[in-house]
Amino acid sequence: MILKIVKRISPPLSHHFLSALLRRTMSTVSPSTTRVGWIGTGVMGQSMCGHLLKAGYTLTVFNRTISKAQPLLDLGAKLADSPRAVASQSDVVFTIVGYPSDVRSVLLDPASGALSGLRPGGVLVDMTTSEPSLAVEISQSAAAKNCSSIDAPVTGGDVGAKNGTLAILAGGDETVVNKLIPLFALMGKVNYMGAPGKGQFAKLANQTVICSTMLGLVEGMMFAHKSGLDVGLFLKAISVGAAGSRSLDLYGGRILKRDFEPGFYVNHFVKDLGICLKECQNMGLALPGLALAQQLYLSLKAHGEGNLGTQALIVALERLNNVSLEEQQAGSTKVTFPLFTRSNSMCTNLFLNTQPYFSNSFEKSYKIYPIPTSFYFITKVTPASLHACTVWKASK
Repeated sequence: MILKIVKRISPPLSHHFLSALLRRTMSTVSPSTTRVGWIGTGVMGQSMCGHLLKAGYTLTVFNRTISKAQPLLDLGAKLADSPRAVASQSDVVFTIVGYPSDVRSVLLDPASGALSGLRPGGVLVDMTTSEPSLAVEISQSAAAKNCSSIDAPVTGGDVGAKNGTLAILAGGDETVVNKLIPLFALMGKVNYMGAPGKGQFAKLANQTVICSTMLGLVEGMMFAHKSGLDVGLFLKAISVGAAGSRSLDLYGGRILKRDFEPGFYVNHFVKDLGICLKECQNMGLALPGLALAQQLYLSLKAHGEGNLGTQALIVALERLNNVSLEEQQAGSTKVTFPLFTRSNSMCTNLFLNTQPYFSNSFEKSYKIYPIPTSFYFITKVTPASLHACTVWKASK
């Protein structure tokens, strides 16, 4: 008897079978079963990673500027030398970087990208605000490697990241999103928005709301100031009325204190609003408020203020109206001296060589430097022209 041995060739795995496979591999997410990778440890990423570490997850991180990852390394995170190396040591890889080009590089680069190092069944979660079309492309590329991808941009700023109260807007396979809830819950609340790319569309709509709300806030503050109101009292009064908003709560006080430290960079907001306008063009949609806000934020970037927080929009309005909301120090007298050059002898003598603080950048502005005289120098210099420096004479 002759036995004929036939080698059976398995057919290609169907989409539904792959989806089921991915769901099974992600059936349990916990510190003991799930290794987490993180790419991008900036203003937002650092706080979000901190929550994962405190919950006991094994965390491998990559950041182009290693010093920004150091606080996480001190907490027990491991450092990888590339996005691919992160993925090779992780089951779930999160990314939160600057621009769509960065997203493409860290995830899809064939030599160093995270997808090239991710094992079948692994998951990519991009939390960067990026292009919806890129999110769809990443999802398709991940599926081709028997992996999955979720676009999950966040809103809530640096405060939300620190407090673990971010709103997470997720697009992709809903079952995979639900399996990742133990991770998402450490950072905030996840909201499922639909198919791949829908998380990004939701975030762009969110940015459209935020830019118009911020513009309304700073315009109201300008109006109140010009009309002679105490702006602080004004903000307190309207915060409980119909004009109250999250933007007012988060940024009203910061603006009054001239605190422009970034919870979200102007540079990145300009990028986001640019993507919004591009998608509006694709959809044939006219949103004039969005376009105006984008132009005002773009003016900040043009003046070298792109590394400030989005609340610095007040500066663009001040410049437009030649008015400053800078509050007079309680019980002090404001004195303004002309400053036509950095080497002005009067300022040099008065401020005892503090003129290195004269800067077109607002990053060092609005800080009070005590001088061993009867004056205090506040580094408020007209940013573009350096026309004048402002001094407060201390009360006796």
